[in-house]
Amino acid sequence: MQKTPLNAVHRELGAVLVDFHGWEMPVRYDSIPKEHEQVRQHAGLFDLCHMGRLELRGPGATAWLQRVLTGDVATLKPSRARYSLILNDEGRIIDDVIVYRLPESLLLVVNASNRATVVDWLTRHRNDLDAELVDRTGEWAMIALQGSESASLLPEVMGELERPWDSIKYYSIAAGKFRGRTAWVARTGYTGEDGFEVYLDAADAADLWREILERGGKRVRSIGLGARDTLRLEAGMPLYGNDIDTTTDPYEAGLGFAVKTEKQPPFIGRDALLTRSQCGLKRRLCGFRMQSRRVARHGMEIFHKDRRVGVITSGAPSPTLGFPIAMGYLASEIGGDDSSGEAPPSQPANDLFVDIRGRREALQLHSLPFYSRLRKKS
Repeated sequence: MQKTPLNAVHRELGAVLVDFHGWEMPVRYDSIPKEHEQVRQHAGLFDLCHMGRLELRGPGATAWLQRVLTGDVATLKPSRARYSLILNDEGRIIDDVIVYRLPESLLLVVNASNRATVVDWLTRHRNDLDAELVDRTGEWAMIALQGSESASLLPEVMGELERPWDSIKYYSIAAGKFRGRTAWVARTGYTGEDGFEVYLDAADAADLWREILERGGKRVRSIGLGARDTLRLEAGMPLYGNDIDTTTDPYEAGLGFAVKTEKQPPFIGRDALLTRSQCGLKRRLCGFRMQSRRVARHGMEIFHKDRRVGVITSGAPSPTLGFPIAMGYLASEIGGDDSSGEAPPSQPANDLFVDIRGRREALQLHSLPFYSRLRKKS
């Protein structure tokens, strides 16, 4: 099993460690609800070193990703980031990624479970472009600081960046220093809160983690994968392997905003995706709230009256909202057929049920996201 540069720190802090896609990762340090609320109310530290960090360099790097990603990389400005997708020839999702434009390269952050697949896919589609791919996963650590107090805490530790902290807008990146070496600070996240990801030399990861905890005091705690999952579910963010995979396409997953069909050259899978979309969506990813205290989990079947009409892809108790929530695919005639990717508004149960170990429990459609820091509670 692979270990991140922070493995010893997790052990010192008493983390419960699990196998996560071949990496030994902390699932929790304390209770998941407590860690969840820490991020919502203050700030939390996340080890993201298991995720893939791929640097593409050379004159052909932009053209390379322009062909592979659904987003328009050619219009990505310096120091900016963009959420995008990699599709296969059938227009279904190989991975969801974030791409950053650095001064001399492009940085692609991919899911841990898909790193080898993405590297292989990129290599196969480089063609004759003058560009190279360097896998920085082992060299660069990736640490996230998320929560309402992250914007005041991180500058205390990192000091000055290449430009003022308040100029780092959402989905942008800036260079700084830590222990005298370059460290990139990006303002993105996977929790629904304001926050940052720091990319730095792997040898400095433990020092940064400890210094943030020391300076932060009660403002910050270490957070495991369990709370990361409940936070992203409340924020309506899909998880690869649960809510999206090579059986789903961007439109049914509500990710049409990341697809630029008019860009040139066209991305791999565009024609297949457009052909299928012309026939209308057969299913779409929806949000649900349970009508009981029981939790709908991945793989559980959804019924409308006595007809199977969908499947749950993610589910958990919501610490913020106080009731169980879930996401899942629902037949379009039940959940609505809207290629814009907008989730349906909250509606009555409409005879929707989920089969939980042989017992049917009522579901209610709920708009996504369940939680937004701009409106606090939905």
